[in-house]
Amino acid sequence: MVGNGLKEQRKMRGITQVELAKETGIPQSTLSAWEKGINIPNIADCIKLADFYGISLDELVGRNI
Repeated sequence: MVGNGLKEQRKMRGITQVELAKETGIPQSTLSAWEKGINIPNIADCIKLADFYGISLDELVGRNI
């Protein structure tokens, strides 16, 4: 599930959804919905998060190749 990967990456860095929202410009409510699996982020937002974390898109969503 994409949401689990997103949450795991955020937690590994010890930042809150509010902090991530401030850093990326993505609303906290949107981040929360993604992490809960209510919605799925679009590719542009995934790229923004992957760039912020300095990781690949696969790593962002918890995909192991």
